[in-house]
Amino acid sequence: MGSEKTLSNKDNLQVLHEDNHIIIVNKRPGDIVQGDKTGDKPLSEVVKSYLKEKYNKPGNVYLGVVHRLDRPTSGIVVFSKTSKALPRLNKLFQDKKAKKTYWAVVKNLPPSEEGELVHYMKRNSKQNKSYAHNNEVPESKKAILDFRLLKKLDNYYLLEVDLHTGRHHQIRSQLSAIGCPIKGDLKYGFDRSNKDASIHLHSRELRFTHPVKKEPLHIVAPPPADPVWDACL
Repeated sequence: MGSEKTLSNKDNLQVLHEDNHIIIVNKRPGDIVQGDKTGDKPLSEVVKSYLKEKYNKPGNVYLGVVHRLDRPTSGIVVFSKTSKALPRLNKLFQDKKAKKTYWAVVKNLPPSEEGELVHYMKRNSKQNKSYAHNNEVPESKKAILDFRLLKKLDNYYLLEVDLHTGRHHQIRSQLSAIGCPIKGDLKYGFDRSNKDASIHLHSRELRFTHPVKKEPLHIVAPPPADPVWDACL
């Protein structure tokens, strides 16, 4: 997944917010949030190493994984630092009380400058891919997102996406279904991969109420440094 240099480690971890209960980081493309069959060091372990060193903690560091992002995607990931905050954060995300906004750089101009997409997603586990259908099919789940065109680049278009449901590969599959595959996303119809195996999909903003302090939080994550993302800013 690209060179090791581009992955997060305890020394280059991009922390967007930290308090006694939560730590929010900016995931790099290529980081896996939780351990999987690849055996690669997950972001959760990187954050633990960071906390262990920062606070000079003996023994194991507690860290709860609240949600995930696809490996080639970048952006905001929330972890819980306490067992008190974890179930509250889990409930917040399950109840759709965390408002997530994504940026996607796509190949073609969408049919309209803004709109709502409604599809029925069916996941194929063998292919690790989800198919977006216009009508309900057996074992499908309804998927809804809003999009709007933020910027026209030289060869691409920057879309802002608000998720209303959290389906597997939802943004990638739904945008592909309207003829707007995400830059670098071979799996969903883009014609070539990015050199570092990333895709131009970024979890840009997150708004939610702090599970313990009950204060509103608004987190914004800068996209990875590359010429296309730089042109979006």
